[in-house]
Amino acid sequence: MGLVESLILNIPGTTAVLCGLLFLLVVYFFFSFSAGSNAKEPPGPKPLPLLGNLLQLDLKRPHESLYELSKQYGSVFTTYIGPKKVIILAGYKAVKEALVNHGEEFGDRDIIPLFYDYNKGHGILFANGNDWKVMRRFALTTLKNFGMGKSGSQKKILEEIQYLKEVFETHRGEAFDTSRPVNCAVSNVICSIVYGNRFDYENPQFKAMVDRANECVQMGGSPAIQLYNVFPWLGPWLKTWRKLMDYIECNFKEMAELIKGLKETLNPEESRCFVDCFLTTKQKAEESGQKHSLFHEQNLYSTVSNLFVAGTDTTSTTLRWSMLIMAKYPHIQDWVQEEIDRVVGDRQPVVEDRKNLPYTNAVIHEIQRVANIVPMSLPHTTTCDIQFQGFIIKKGTSVFPLLTSVLRDENEWESPNTFNPAHFLDEQGQFVKKEAFMPFSAGRRVCLGESLARMELFLFFTSLLQHFRFTPPPGMSEEELDLTPVFGVTLSPTPHKLCAVRRQ
Repeated sequence: MGLVESLILNIPGTTAVLCGLLFLLVVYFFFSFSAGSNAKEPPGPKPLPLLGNLLQLDLKRPHESLYELSKQYGSVFTTYIGPKKVIILAGYKAVKEALVNHGEEFGDRDIIPLFYDYNKGHGILFANGNDWKVMRRFALTTLKNFGMGKSGSQKKILEEIQYLKEVFETHRGEAFDTSRPVNCAVSNVICSIVYGNRFDYENPQFKAMVDRANECVQMGGSPAIQLYNVFPWLGPWLKTWRKLMDYIECNFKEMAELIKGLKETLNPEESRCFVDCFLTTKQKAEESGQKHSLFHEQNLYSTVSNLFVAGTDTTSTTLRWSMLIMAKYPHIQDWVQEEIDRVVGDRQPVVEDRKNLPYTNAVIHEIQRVANIVPMSLPHTTTCDIQFQGFIIKKGTSVFPLLTSVLRDENEWESPNTFNPAHFLDEQGQFVKKEAFMPFSAGRRVCLGESLARMELFLFFTSLLQHFRFTPPPGMSEEELDLTPVFGVTLSPTPHKLCAVRRQ
């Protein structure tokens, strides 16, 4: 017997049925009034009782559904995700105006049920108010002190590149799944910053930690979890939610074990990593008698987990897209490798080479644009009533900056739906920046690891292309390689295998 049937059979008689119908009518008229009574509110499709506009969304590709609705209702429109009112911002101009020009008004995070389950309002990604300000400021300062985006990070990345190349070479040109080695390599960069050391790719604890983090990201965007975010009471009935909660608990237990080891060897005079800096700050706050310090265990665990997940998934997923796209478009791979060979030769590429590799740099940016890793950004919420583009958006309203509509804005990109590195090149073949390039979002909630991610993408990509040629598995043509993404919290490539053939 299904859940719905069970609930129906437990409703006592006609009275309950009538009450239920009355409730639905109330909700319906509430929606009708909300959606249509105030002309100053953004327009949108008419919602159904309880379900809102869910039936108009493809939960496996919600960003595409919302993008199509934007063509009908404009750059600022209203949808109802179940009973919840959500404002969608579409196109470069609307997103920039909200996140940059009105950063304060659109600057809070909408902490949906899954986000609360994950961090309980602590940390950086899923927090607001003073907690968020203090933790973000501390994280930025500490990461910069450890060389994030500078020479200190480059050294760690170059070391990890050598390990990754060794793994690729063990396959001797035969087809393999790039997911785990790439995830491990990128995870190790953030681990070396956060925990002060890297892990062997075959370390069972590390493999489990990386695999779980990757699966959590995929499950986090699944239809079941999207449904849970609309109707949280469904959680215990959903297998995906129960599994996700188990994974989150396991991740925090492993994190606690790693942090415990650092606590036992802590030297306040010599910080080895991010965790050391946090523990030292926490210790000083306790010694000075601060009763309401934000440097406590919950913020430590939440911040570290945020750095690990955010510092791993987006970059590793983009790198996997980069290899798949190079195999898909071999002529572009030829031009990238010709430029790397001509400018860098046999030596190890370094960040300073970027200015002399305009085509390669353009290709990396175009990969990020087309891969569209975080198509809906993370949800924001308004901090006050605001008049925006002729509409009134009330305080506490959930807002989705639709990044996919920015990266595919027909007013900003010559051929938005095709892979075209010329989007980032001028007539002389030199690299040009584009304001509508927003894969890291923008404004006060822009990804705090952007500089590290940019460095990683450049160094990993150029180093791998310098040593390997990526091709489809034997018997498969380039045309058969599937660029259809799998929707999770981020968009990842469909599971696939590639050949990494050592270049002569």
